[in-house]
Amino acid sequence: MRKIVENKFRALPFLAVAAMLLAVSCASIDCPMNSLVYTQYQLRTPGGAVDTLADTLTISTTRTDGYDSVLINKNVATTEFSLPISYSQPEDVFFIETKDSVLKNSIFDTITVTKEDYPHFESVDCSPAFFHTITGVNCTHNVIDSVVIVNPDVNYDTSQKHFYIYFKHRD
Repeated sequence: MRKIVENKFRALPFLAVAAMLLAVSCASIDCPMNSLVYTQYQLRTPGGAVDTLADTLTISTTRTDGYDSVLINKNVATTEFSLPISYSQPEDVFFIETKDSVLKNSIFDTITVTKEDYPHFESVDCSPAFFHTITGVNCTHNVIDSVVIVNPDVNYDTSQKHFYIYFKHRD
C-alpha cells in the first residue's frame, strides 16, 4: 500500500508542470493591435540622399463615403511619412499640397497608387487583415518630379520604405 501512495506522489510534480505549460500556452493570443497597414514614403534627392522638404506639406484623400480626410496636416521639414492604404479599393489617391514658407504659394499634386489586396490570416481569434502588392504609381508633376516604387509588398513591417519621392529643384 505504501508503494502505491509513493508512486502517486512522484507523478504529482510532473502533472503540475504539464498543467502549467498547458495553461500558459493557451492563455496568450498574439493578435496585432491594429489590423491597418501603412505605406512608407521617403523624400530623396536625384543623387539618392535623403531630402528634407522645407515647404509645408499637407496630404489628404477622399474616403469611400465621399468626404475628404486630412492625413498629414502642415508638416514642416519633412523627410519621410506614412500613409494608410485601403483594402476596399483597387487604387488610392492622395492629394499633396506644398506651401512655400516664404511666399505662401500653394502648389498641388496628386499621387495615385494602384494595388492588389489579399487577406492575411493570423488566427481565428484575430480580426481580419489585408496585405497589399503595389502594382503601379502615377503622379502629377507640378512640384513632384517622380515617385518610385522601392518595395511593392505592404504588410506590418514599418521599417521598409515603399516609395521614394523626388521633388523638382527648389530655390
